[in-house]
Amino acid sequence: MSGGAGAPVLGAVAGTGAVVPGADDPGTTVPPRWQTATTLGPIGFVAVDRADSDLLHAWLTHPRSAFWQMGRMSAEQVRAYVDELVADDAQDGWWAWLDGAPIAYVETYDPHRLVLDAVAEIEPGDLGMHLLVGPPDGAPRSGLTSAVMGAVIGFCLADDGLAAARVVVEPDVRNTAVHEKNAAAGFRVVREVDLPDKRALLSVCSRADHARSPLGPGHDAAPHLRPDAMAAAHRHLVAKTVAELSHERLLVPEPVGSRAPRGGRGQFRLRTHAADGAVDYTFTAHVLDLEHWVLDEPSIVRTVASSPAPLDALALVNELQPVLQIPAALLPTYLEEVSSTLAAAAAKHVNPGPGSQDLLGASFQQTEAAMTEGHPAFVANNGRIGFSLADYEAFAPERGSTLRLQWLAARTQHTHLALGAGRTPQQHWDEALRPDERRAFAARLRARGLDPADYTYLPVHPWQWEHRVAITFAPDVARHDLVPVGVSAHEYQPQQSIRTLADRTDDTQDYVKVALAIQNMGFLRGLSPAYMRHTPAINDWVADLVHRDPTLRRARFEVLREHATVGYTGDAYHGTATTNPYRKMLAALWRESPVPRLLDGERLVTMAALLHRDREGEAYATALIRASGRTPRDWLRAYLDVYLRPLAHCLLAHDLAFMPHGENLILGLADHTPVRAFMKDIGEEVAVLSDRPLPADVERVRAEVDDTEKALAIFTDVYDGVLRHLAGILHVDGVLDQDDFWAEVGACLRRHRDDHPDLSTGVDLHARTFAHSCLNRLQLRNTLQMVDLTDQSSSLIYAGQIDNPAVRA
Repeated sequence: MSGGAGAPVLGAVAGTGAVVPGADDPGTTVPPRWQTATTLGPIGFVAVDRADSDLLHAWLTHPRSAFWQMGRMSAEQVRAYVDELVADDAQDGWWAWLDGAPIAYVETYDPHRLVLDAVAEIEPGDLGMHLLVGPPDGAPRSGLTSAVMGAVIGFCLADDGLAAARVVVEPDVRNTAVHEKNAAAGFRVVREVDLPDKRALLSVCSRADHARSPLGPGHDAAPHLRPDAMAAAHRHLVAKTVAELSHERLLVPEPVGSRAPRGGRGQFRLRTHAADGAVDYTFTAHVLDLEHWVLDEPSIVRTVASSPAPLDALALVNELQPVLQIPAALLPTYLEEVSSTLAAAAAKHVNPGPGSQDLLGASFQQTEAAMTEGHPAFVANNGRIGFSLADYEAFAPERGSTLRLQWLAARTQHTHLALGAGRTPQQHWDEALRPDERRAFAARLRARGLDPADYTYLPVHPWQWEHRVAITFAPDVARHDLVPVGVSAHEYQPQQSIRTLADRTDDTQDYVKVALAIQNMGFLRGLSPAYMRHTPAINDWVADLVHRDPTLRRARFEVLREHATVGYTGDAYHGTATTNPYRKMLAALWRESPVPRLLDGERLVTMAALLHRDREGEAYATALIRASGRTPRDWLRAYLDVYLRPLAHCLLAHDLAFMPHGENLILGLADHTPVRAFMKDIGEEVAVLSDRPLPADVERVRAEVDDTEKALAIFTDVYDGVLRHLAGILHVDGVLDQDDFWAEVGACLRRHRDDHPDLSTGVDLHARTFAHSCLNRLQLRNTLQMVDLTDQSSSLIYAGQIDNPAVRA
């Protein structure tokens, strides 16, 4: 092959009346190897044949082909050149054709074997390319060279073309015209290289580079951010905003006409105000027990000053600001969280995942990734402030992607490792790290002149390493208090609790939960090393209590223990006078997987799935009940026995409260029916609500409250947080009337009371009313930190009393 330059430009050709070179019969046409549309018409590519030597000789010896350095070759030499080209499996020649005439000659080659074989930057999948646009023949055609260049690069990169990962060119450094055209096609300059016959400008072009370039086909950097997807996201979030803020009594939609019968559907109007005048929202909705609103999304109509207007969740927040009273300095933060929630909803609309029927046979992790709603009560529930678009693609749970943990070696004198009862450091590291990982990490420390015995290993999320550790903790890395030693051998999948990662290489292995310093739903999602010190002991205490209780054993209620934690405190932020979010950026824990505990015929599903509707509006809970073959009340009774009954028993018998929302429970199903429950996220979200004796290292979870507030662990967290949403789904779907639903809830608690006549407690779960605790009001009050984690009780906001639907008059 010649050492000619990549993409010399000779000029335009008229190209009329020519035939395909290499065809035996000048009147026949050889089908192109690949063809693409351009602004000048379709350009196709045909392999060079030995019969093309004379035409190629004329092109190569043209004065404007000087950079190919073949101008002195005879016709015989060109024939020999073509013979060598056709016979060599490391290179190919191609004609580019437009309007029945050759307009360019292209050579492609394997750079690992020819021309660039000694250049270090060449990667697997690279394809070398030279381009010669034909000599002038008639009037020039505007845009021809650009059209040819775009077509050639497309041919090289297309899966049905030459399928290169990157195209590599090495034009002469003096060929400035080609450099300009290469840049327009997406080539990035690597460096100047010395080749046998020239000094060349090595440049590469990937598929993404070309797609985004002026000569490429174009690349939609955010395909989900399109009008139809965003309109669907706005409509859904407007419906949820009106529903949840009405539930929290911040909004009072007025009925239009006569009020619908209890549990039935009625028409309502909500009036707000904007700069352009009065804004009206009209819609139909069910208003169910617990003041639960279910809006019919297609029915929502918005008018501004009596004129139709599109639905806009951000506009709605601004219109409601006089009612919501978000602190002015924090309103933009809340709007950003709403915007991010909209972006995620639009992405889910474009990539909806499996339908609810499909989920009946899906794996645990497939179901986990299929969830779309986030927290059922919070309006801004997918904030993830700090994630870029690429971060969302890589790390959002609904993307279903996997990642590898970044491992750090943290100097042990600034690090603590806490372990559950009976566990040793050797046992922990034998399970947390594979032998290849440990050997590699130790070798990398020694290569820096460091002793592995001085270090404790700490896993971090790849986002955390990129955005926090390497920047916010740069001094710690520089002084080798934190040393990056490599990535995990196993792959992990983000769970709905975005910091929690499931081992996808071996699902029997522990989950890993890490700090992730993004702002989401009113909190910076960190992990506190201070909290981590006592987490294994708290988990051991809770797990032992649950295991020893016969009622909980019969209910098959179990906890997934967080049995190992690690935290780093050697940074400057731990030297400040007061606590701050930066102290929560370098810690991790290991949590048991439920997979080894499953019996034959059982499968796992996140409890959040019970509140899931797919893009077509089909509810997973409805699909489960119908697939189970049970009556709806029988199915519900089975669910309550593994969910509500054990939670109520923990509260009534042990003053123990969990945070039992959908993300924090995993259900075991058999024949599509709940048969067991696994409680997780123990260390951060469990509380003992009395003065009962506790071990010293469990004392952190004590939160003494009176009996009325204790009952809210069921009324707020279970009834309002989970069951009202499930009741609404089943009622609206016509599966189970809300009266029957709440009758089963009341019956479940009465059965527990009857089964434990000697249980003495002042907590009344049969009260006719209870305090109406409001979650969105917390986030609206402080979008950066909803509650004081050290005194959550005093942070709560109530909106009066609400009727208990499980107790009918």
